[in-house]
Amino acid sequence: MFVSTPSPITEQAVAEALATALAAIGAAADSSALKAARAAHAGEASPLAVLNGAIRDLPGDQKAAAGKLVGQARAQLNQALAEADARILVAEEEARLVAEAVDVTAVASRWNRGARHPLSLLMEQMSDLFVAMGWEIGEGPELEHEWFNFDALNFDEDHPARAMQDTFFVEPAERHLVMRTHTSPVQIRSLLSRPLPVYVAAVGRVYRTDELDATHTPVFHQIEGIAIDKGLTMAHLRGTLEHLARAMFGEGAQIRLRPNYFPFTEPSAEMDVWQPNAKGGARWVEWGGCGMVNPNVLRSAGIDPDEYQGFAFGMGIERTLQFRNEMNDMRDMVEGDVRFSQQFGMVV
Repeated sequence: MFVSTPSPITEQAVAEALATALAAIGAAADSSALKAARAAHAGEASPLAVLNGAIRDLPGDQKAAAGKLVGQARAQLNQALAEADARILVAEEEARLVAEAVDVTAVASRWNRGARHPLSLLMEQMSDLFVAMGWEIGEGPELEHEWFNFDALNFDEDHPARAMQDTFFVEPAERHLVMRTHTSPVQIRSLLSRPLPVYVAAVGRVYRTDELDATHTPVFHQIEGIAIDKGLTMAHLRGTLEHLARAMFGEGAQIRLRPNYFPFTEPSAEMDVWQPNAKGGARWVEWGGCGMVNPNVLRSAGIDPDEYQGFAFGMGIERTLQFRNEMNDMRDMVEGDVRFSQQFGMVV
């Protein structure tokens, strides 16, 4: 006697699977939640898909009814998914429009374009001036050997500039490395690496153990020049410096030289510049040092001082910028405030 097996595809089983699916779809609030509901209730492993797959195992007289029952449920499920897709698409588009809304009555935001620092511009201007005179621009390391920074420049071992309170020494001490205290080491390197005659200007950053205040900074910039040739005199030095002063401070600028002492020049002089257009009236201001290169410096570079002579000079870039623009506080140059650069024309 043949007994038929009850079908697993009942109206209750299909209704429960459909109700669970519709509840998950209705609860989906965004695209990602709807995607998860679709995978769980309309995918290959979903309850309705499992019931649909079971139809193949039913007796022939039960397949039609079961197929109709599951098919109607899956049709309702697909319709619910389509309606949820449309609903969520509209909601997300409205939310995006709100988030991207532009208030046309608001004040427009302003973007300040950056610019080169006035110190950089001044260093380039001074370098161009010497290149135009036929000089070369020399470079050297900021971490320098003590021999280039002091010994070759005729600094005695007990010279105050070697003291810890003036110079940044780098450990270990036996390596004799310092953060260069002036750009003068570039002069020695230029004499050792170039054939004579030599006309070199060096522009760069130097270091001193000074506190940052209105007139001092531990890191600043210098320009130095050295000219070694046959027959050079103090007159050539003065003419070079007067040309530089007029380029920096105007055609009416003048210089004066006062006797002084520097280890690497002899005779040595302190240089003052007459500023005809200074705020508050024309006046003399101290600008830098200069002199004829000391014969000991020439000998350090292997040059015969009886055959070749030369002159050297140096001044601070920050100090030059102060004089030109009547600045009272050097800290303005190092604080990185764009309003400081804006005063000089925001040159890119």
